[in-house]
Amino acid sequence: MTAPELAFYDVADGAAVVEYPGLSDEDSNRRAVALADALVSAGIGGLRDAIPGARTLSLVFDPLVLAHEALRREVLTRATRPERAVSGRTVSIGVLYGGDSGPDLQELASRAGLAPDELARRHAAGDYRVAFLGFAPGFAYLTGLDPALQAPRLATPRPRVPAGSVAIGGAYTGVYPSTTPGGWRLIGRCAVQLFDEEADPPALLRPGDHVRFEPITAARLSALDRDLAAASSRLPTSPGGRPVLRIVRSGVFTSVQGAPQFHRGASGLPPGGAMDALALSAGNARLGNAREANALEMTFLGPEIEAMSEVRLCVSGAAMTAEHNGVSIAAESPIRLAPGDRLRLGTARGAARAYLCVEGGFQATGRLGLTRRLEAGEILMAQTRRRSNEAVEGGAVRTWRDNESTIALRVVLDPRRDRFFATQAVEEFLSSVFRVSSTSDRRGIRLEGKAVAAAGSSEMPPEGTALGTIQIPPDGQPILLGPDRPITGGYARVGTVIAADWGRIAQTLPGRTVRLVAITLAEALAARSGNAESEE
Repeated sequence: MTAPELAFYDVADGAAVVEYPGLSDEDSNRRAVALADALVSAGIGGLRDAIPGARTLSLVFDPLVLAHEALRREVLTRATRPERAVSGRTVSIGVLYGGDSGPDLQELASRAGLAPDELARRHAAGDYRVAFLGFAPGFAYLTGLDPALQAPRLATPRPRVPAGSVAIGGAYTGVYPSTTPGGWRLIGRCAVQLFDEEADPPALLRPGDHVRFEPITAARLSALDRDLAAASSRLPTSPGGRPVLRIVRSGVFTSVQGAPQFHRGASGLPPGGAMDALALSAGNARLGNAREANALEMTFLGPEIEAMSEVRLCVSGAAMTAEHNGVSIAAESPIRLAPGDRLRLGTARGAARAYLCVEGGFQATGRLGLTRRLEAGEILMAQTRRRSNEAVEGGAVRTWRDNESTIALRVVLDPRRDRFFATQAVEEFLSSVFRVSSTSDRRGIRLEGKAVAAAGSSEMPPEGTALGTIQIPPDGQPILLGPDRPITGGYARVGTVIAADWGRIAQTLPGRTVRLVAITLAEALAARSGNAESEE
């Protein structure tokens, strides 16, 4: 590869994008997939993820271990070597086209001037390649769609698309791995497990694989549905450990969170992890746990729990009311529960999230530790007690309270922002005051205020995302992507909230106002370094 074919952009402290100007989408994506494979195979210390997009490669890394310039050299070194082809597999998938399984087939056929059967035949005749995964775990974007079959996404996404739906979205085709909202046009359905948390790797399809669709009958689909249901009914892997707590009432949204899990973006999985890593670390330090030991992340309102065995725990992050067997207590101090004792956590005060830490830390729920809301009746397991060499028992518990009337968030502006936004629009973005929306969650913090106007289309070829990426959808209202974000996204981006400030916005209550302040990459790295030192 010659130098003019590659461009390297630092987009945040710990995130970079490799582009291939002048190459076609297909060639760009092939280069991105091959470079991702080469970088991951090299085992570069500090590299957390290499995520191919439509025509880019997004790199997420720890800049305190792997400096931006060092990563740039690694990229250039491997990009100039002879390209190693990624040997993908060919996966065949049976599809029942049309009818209730493909409610958009008739309309798309009319739009293309084809009979429905002919559209189905042409779709099945294609040789498709997995360009990248994103949107949802296991969701593969497939290139190779006949141009005559390409169709725009729905103006208003469906609130529920059944798992296994075969769909067309723009120049791509693909299959929904699970039941989710979605805006692609549905032309058929299949019965195949595209994502399995118990499998390794968890996604059936990987970048570079090829997919062939085969038309099948309704009877064949029913048989495949039965086989899939039987395979899916097996019990998940037991997390082990010892039972310590039972969920009596779950609160607004309580989940098990700890360290983010990297190196799985190519399967479409977000890293997850605690929204406020410093609050988690402070609570674990109080109990002598490892810094990122799993805890319960409680949003707005805590759960009621019952002790299954003797256990010691404490709360950090937002201040919360607490009752131990009906008696009010200070949740910030370590609490010892005997079997049968109940602890009821109340409303978070002054911040959005608190962490209930337990000695040793909780076991993850599921092999991959994907985020899910805990439900009443669930039993939580604790790991065997292991003292940490990173924290000292008895440290201060971080209780969050931000007294500023308007919170200032520091951002690194995307060096490619002028492709989507005029200079005046960026200046207005930085001078505006936004309000945190009540629709915010772990996928993204949504801001409400003066719309950020794109110069043209607000959409871009999908590419990998990082924590804090600021996307601007067509309505102009910014979304700050969180730990459970879509691993790839196709909305225009203006910048990224720096790592040192993410916990701050994660703890900001709906209705509070924020403004964005642009700083340099060097300033963001200095803030990140200072934040890391504060955890020691």
